[in-house]
Amino acid sequence: MLRCEGRTQTYLSGGRELTVLKDITFALEDSGFLAIVGPSGSGKTTLLGLLAGLDRPSRGNVFLDGADLGGMTEDERARLRGEKVGFVFQSFQLIPTLTALENVQVPMELSGRPADDRPRELLARVGLAERSHHYPAQLSGGEQQRVALARAFANRPRILFADEPTGNLDAKTGATIITLMEELNRELGTTLVLVTHDHDLAARARRTIRLSDGRIVEDTGA
Repeated sequence: MLRCEGRTQTYLSGGRELTVLKDITFALEDSGFLAIVGPSGSGKTTLLGLLAGLDRPSRGNVFLDGADLGGMTEDERARLRGEKVGFVFQSFQLIPTLTALENVQVPMELSGRPADDRPRELLARVGLAERSHHYPAQLSGGEQQRVALARAFANRPRILFADEPTGNLDAKTGATIITLMEELNRELGTTLVLVTHDHDLAARARRTIRLSDGRIVEDTGA
């Protein structure tokens, strides 16, 4: 589902070259569940953005469901993300002027897919059927993250990228979110790639890659 070959990322900082990622190479099978862990500054979020085609690497290649992200234009990568990729972020990133239901409908509208019952079904799946007409400000943090999770699955993505999905939640609510993600992974076969500082969350993944100083220093469960 995902193959990363020699990914290296370098930026200019203060007139000096700063290498954030160094020769990252691994492959992840379809329907896999991968956690990327490591200390702050180890390159986790940078790697997630490269894997999702949100940024271009200095060197190396990424293949997502067989597509070479490096050989695509930005428009082509955006189209691929719309068709095959879901995202969940630490800060939820819901649109405040839209209801929960309308937020879940957004990816379908952007991709030109016809409106159907899927957004309502997904909200019911995450336990928010009775909150569909509430706005983000009327929802708790855990409820907002459940809306974000439902939105991420609206277009039936082949792969879901999550950046610290439990970072703004208490332990109990975070565990609920991860349980939902695990269930959707099993039921829909969606590949999961998570960046996290949460050791309990990482332990629930079937595979863990640990980064340090921009390199893979441990790969367990491969």
